[in-house]
Amino acid sequence: MSKTHRMPRVWLALAGGLAALGVVAAEQEITITRTTGIGETPPILIALEGYTGEVAEVLEFDLEVVGFKVVPRSDPKLEWVLAGANAGRVEGRLRDAVSGAEKLARAYSGGSLRLQAHALADDVVKTVLGLPGIARTRIAFKRDLGRASEIYVADYDGYNATAVTRDGSVVAAPDWAPGRKLLVYTTYLAGNADIVAHDLTTGRRTYVARYTGSNMSPAVSPDGRRVAMILSKGGSPDLYVANLDGSHLRQLTKTPVDESSPCWSPDGRTICFSTRMGGRRTLATIPAEGGQVRRLRTAGAVNPSEPAWSPDGRWIAFTAQRGGFEICVVPAGGGTARTVAVGEDPSWSPNSRTLIHVVRDRQGGRSLSVLDVLTKQRKTLRTGLGSCSQPAWAR
Repeated sequence: MSKTHRMPRVWLALAGGLAALGVVAAEQEITITRTTGIGETPPILIALEGYTGEVAEVLEFDLEVVGFKVVPRSDPKLEWVLAGANAGRVEGRLRDAVSGAEKLARAYSGGSLRLQAHALADDVVKTVLGLPGIARTRIAFKRDLGRASEIYVADYDGYNATAVTRDGSVVAAPDWAPGRKLLVYTTYLAGNADIVAHDLTTGRRTYVARYTGSNMSPAVSPDGRRVAMILSKGGSPDLYVANLDGSHLRQLTKTPVDESSPCWSPDGRTICFSTRMGGRRTLATIPAEGGQVRRLRTAGAVNPSEPAWSPDGRWIAFTAQRGGFEICVVPAGGGTARTVAVGEDPSWSPNSRTLIHVVRDRQGGRSLSVLDVLTKQRKTLRTGLGSCSQPAWAR
């Protein structure tokens, strides 16, 4: 292990992980050296001073899901100290524990103390890692209610959850359009598995696909103009692409096997999805305009499905099944899969470092967790809503 200080650490970690998997990382402005890799990166040790109650809890949660570890001030390996107060407003001063140099000093106003704490955490992440923080992002997910289910949206940590649907029906697979104002998902409200687009500002719903058979797994393109989906209108579930309003439908695959779970590359040129080749479940890619299907190598993973392409384009996370469900990560061009957690249904944060996913308990209930991919640190969301699944991180 080698290590020098001080900025920005996360991109070196990603570069180290890519190199370990045989992929060359893009050139970055890096001034530190640190032994790194997917699931192998040591956390960044930080002490919190002067914070109490909810603010202290929020800061710890926000920092630990992006690779920090909150430790006592006396820890001999301490790297950073965040000192401040939360009496009426949140204040923060970040200093290097080794040199004593102050790197950030800020006071926050407006909104709740919780929101101010999120803002401080994001500023710490930007200062130390050179990454945009995720503490003020949003998620969508499905709440399971016995035979029915509903779509909810919430802050990324599970707080401020609100119902999008109240249909008493069955819903599935929410996905965000860019801008955080529109969701697409499958609903059985009309008695069939139809895909709708739901405007979160007006509450208006419009059909994207309501063909005979199933209309499933909608995924909005990065530019918000198109949607990939799985339709069985031709008999077997195949991959289709249409405009977001459902027009200009185009079939991309025509096979006797079931396709599922499409996702887009960040540039919108390629779609990754789950299919079967040679009798085995595999991940594959196809140009978004149509063309040759190519198998994506996921060496070491069994029954890969539910791919999620990281926003920076470097990684594909997915669900594998070897006895139980596992979250794995592979370079976007294919390679050896790395298992990072027990769980399923992964979705990337906007900064491509953290995943949200589902964990099952022994009684069959499901909860949402956020995972720092590099350190494998994980936090469970406290939604207070019981069994939840199929999370999607807003872009």
